[in-house]
Amino acid sequence: PALVLSVDDSAVTADKADKKADEAAAVSKPAATVMLKNGEKVSLPWSGIRWARQYVSVNRIGKELKTVSEVIKPGDVIWVEARGFSGWRLAQIPEVQGALVSIDPNSGAIQALTGGLDFQHSKFNRATQAKRQAGSGFKPVIYSAALAKSYTPATLINDAPVVFEDAALEGSWRPENYSGKFYGPTRLRKALYTSRNLVSIRILRSIGVKYAVSFAKNFGFQGSELPHDLSLALGSCEIRPIQMSRAYAVFANGGYLIEPYVIERIEDSNGDVLFEADPAVACTACVLAQNRWSSTPPSGDAEELAEEDTLAGLPKQAARTLEPRLAFQMNSILQDVVLRGTGRRALALGRKDLAGKTGTTNDQRDAWFNGYNPDLVTTVWVGFDQLKPLGNRETASRAALPLWIDFMRVALQGKPEKQLPRPEGLVTVKINADTGEAATDEDTNTIFEIFRKENVPVVKTGGVVTGEKGNEQAPIPEQLF
Repeated sequence: PALVLSVDDSAVTADKADKKADEAAAVSKPAATVMLKNGEKVSLPWSGIRWARQYVSVNRIGKELKTVSEVIKPGDVIWVEARGFSGWRLAQIPEVQGALVSIDPNSGAIQALTGGLDFQHSKFNRATQAKRQAGSGFKPVIYSAALAKSYTPATLINDAPVVFEDAALEGSWRPENYSGKFYGPTRLRKALYTSRNLVSIRILRSIGVKYAVSFAKNFGFQGSELPHDLSLALGSCEIRPIQMSRAYAVFANGGYLIEPYVIERIEDSNGDVLFEADPAVACTACVLAQNRWSSTPPSGDAEELAEEDTLAGLPKQAARTLEPRLAFQMNSILQDVVLRGTGRRALALGRKDLAGKTGTTNDQRDAWFNGYNPDLVTTVWVGFDQLKPLGNRETASRAALPLWIDFMRVALQGKPEKQLPRPEGLVTVKINADTGEAATDEDTNTIFEIFRKENVPVVKTGGVVTGEKGNEQAPIPEQLF
């Protein structure tokens, strides 16, 4: 806090159109002088005050300020903050809150955790206690379940209007994409990196809600905390940020469910170790771990297999809950979220090993970004404690992703890029980007796609099927227009 000693309206330049001249004049002539709690006097330039336009509504602010006196006057007690070379500026304590959890996906060690703006203002830890709707950040769980049921990244699903009559949803439901547009048959990969809601709903309806809820156990989610209806496809479940970090660690480490922990070691005053963490770790290169993967979701705690390892004298390993080829395919798709989807802002970090997924709930009440590379998983959530909209356009890519970028820029500084090792049993095939089928010599719009060897698409030439036929792709869900 600071006490306003004086204000000078003449510091506001007459030529409002010339912002550079305005800023130069503001620096040379203080718009206000304030006294900090330590007695130091500092100046506030006009450029550090003029942002404080009147609040009208969540989506509107008032007209541009013309004088300093419209905002502050001598005798006011205000908040100020230092902004580096820009000097001091008028500040406020934001009502909006946020949380960040960053963990090592290979061990579960929590590298960073913040549960809110300031512990002195609120002791509620939003990172570990707040249950908020996950939004589209939950979609990768649904898509993973679909891949496990013989869908492929090239499977076409129709993105078209649909109305559902669902007793669990208390009547009819008309879901829409965020853009309000519909794009027709869409490849599964593209549907995820562009976050198409209607495709996600059709996928969930096709694979079954019961199956998807059961499959979610592979990511540490319990059936009792998930809705058993089609809204699950859009992330209507209420999840804690630390749970989302744990779930995305399964993609980051190649399919292992780890357990987050905070305390690594406790020593007494003599330096004797009283406690030392012994986490079950992911082991991507371990032959043992490769061999014991099971398609059956874990029935109990993820530490059960680790305890068996300890008794057998083997390295303590985390349970592998996602088939390695599925984990690799999902990682590839989530990298496309950054390369060409809703997470494109993360390209500012200049790295090729980043992946993740945005998540925005209805009316922008929650904004998430769950992102990672093979060494670090970080989840960021932004929202109000009371369910209120953040405002128009305050989507995940605008409200949460910039925070994730700022953190990861420092956390990954100096660390080399790293990619997941490619497991055996995957085949890269050139396909027609419009149909998802294996490309022919006549096709011009082609891309490369990753398939499990048993799901390689059939090559057709002149209507004749050639080559070995793998398992058929999942049928395209009902097309409704």
